[in-house]
Amino acid sequence: MSRAFVKESDGDDGVALPELQVSGHRNLVTPRGMALIRERVAALEAELSEARGREDRAAMARIQRDQRYWSERLRTAEVVPLPTDSVEVRFGSTVTLENPDGRRVSYQIVGEDEAAPREGRVSYVSPIGQALLGVQVGDDVVMGEGTVEVVGIR
Repeated sequence: MSRAFVKESDGDDGVALPELQVSGHRNLVTPRGMALIRERVAALEAELSEARGREDRAAMARIQRDQRYWSERLRTAEVVPLPTDSVEVRFGSTVTLENPDGRRVSYQIVGEDEAAPREGRVSYVSPIGQALLGVQVGDDVVMGEGTVEVVGIR
């Protein structure tokens, strides 16, 4: 068998992880989002120190890959102050929507890394975020197959 296309071990114990993909969108973050990124970078530094102490090559490879991602996110972060008015939905706004059946749901428009839809935070580049940017109280917004009304902005 030809060995021309077989990679020889380079001493990394076979640890090869794909890089985490950095979004091509602007890295807009709320002040909270920036704090979370800084916390993540610090936590990874501590994790790497522990992994080095254990000589855990797999953990070190994962942590270093994660450090590259989060360091890039920190480097490119653009902190956007929270809006000071509630005229229209902007980055950082929290918008309350009412379904036709009267149920209400609120979403804050945040950066990609801060998004957690189940916790009420959606990315400004998500379909929901895009549909909400620029709307005002009283506007109807198409969501999925239905329409919701904007009943509050803060």
